[in-house]
Amino acid sequence: MKLGARIFKTGLSITLSLYVALAFNLQPPMFAALAATFAIQPSIYKSFQTILEQVQANIISAILAVIFVLTFGHDPFVVGVVVIIVIAINIQLKMNSIIPLAVVTVIIIMETPTDDFITFATTRFLLIMIGVFSAFIINLLFIPPKHETQLYYKISNSTENIIKWIRLLTRNDAKHKMLKKDLSKLKESMMKINNLFLLYKEERNYFKKRQYAKGRKVVLFRQMLATSNKALTILKSLNRRENELHHMPEELQMLIRDRLDYLTNYHERILLKYAGKVKSHTTDECIQEVCHGKKELTELFMNFYKKEDIDSNEWLHLFPVIAQIIEYSDQLEYLDKLVDSFFTYHKQENEVNLKDREE
Repeated sequence: MKLGARIFKTGLSITLSLYVALAFNLQPPMFAALAATFAIQPSIYKSFQTILEQVQANIISAILAVIFVLTFGHDPFVVGVVVIIVIAINIQLKMNSIIPLAVVTVIIIMETPTDDFITFATTRFLLIMIGVFSAFIINLLFIPPKHETQLYYKISNSTENIIKWIRLLTRNDAKHKMLKKDLSKLKESMMKINNLFLLYKEERNYFKKRQYAKGRKVVLFRQMLATSNKALTILKSLNRRENELHHMPEELQMLIRDRLDYLTNYHERILLKYAGKVKSHTTDECIQEVCHGKKELTELFMNFYKKEDIDSNEWLHLFPVIAQIIEYSDQLEYLDKLVDSFFTYHKQENEVNLKDREE
């Protein structure tokens, strides 16, 4: 079982909020802990970005809760109406991520009040704010996660799995039940990697010297994601068009397999190059081979298509696969150039730490 940084931050923020609430003798302290749980953010920048929204949303929620309790009482129907209004306001203000905490604030304040409701509501509001600021402080103090290293390894691992299945499919060795399960997992994995990329992209560098390197790396990782997604698209197409592919002439099948073998090997080399495990002097040769391969595959496909004994419907179904292989070649070519360009200008700014992860 692996415990991530967010789990530790949540535990620390809850602990801090409970201590602060007890120090000020605010009861019950559990409400501060509850607010801290909802307020924790995955990064320092995200914490700075949302702290003002959290304060605004909680003030709005508290004011509406107090007004409605004093005017209409605290019946369950009234609580429900206030929750709907609060959600609508937050959506209108484009503060969707704050909605859970805002709803919690409404429910906590509108809970069966005492005779002195204003004091009761103020105490509950202070508990909520203690939780919010405890989470904010922990986000500032806690060592930020190494998103770049995580991003590289997640992309690398998912790409490796995609490539394995492409090689099995082109050799007609894939078990389709297992492939179907893995395709679903790979799709989900790529979505998670995209969310991690957004977190990495949001990180800010406060030193001008590192801003240019960060900008280049954002472009590079975006292209890594695009290239891996293109490989996944090819895998799905090969799976869907496997029958058509095996009805093609043997020469074309062999060429498609050889092309994909070369391109997937090239893909692996580029990722290893970024990690500093592969020399970069073979780049020009690889690009020339990629260009030659695109031309050879296109010409052979068109030559077979013109033959009268070929079923044109099967060819039309297979044509998108050929187009995707050519596009995959272009994506790899661009990714390789980006990696070389990055190491030309920012060799010292590569923060992927191979010692941090042993996969």
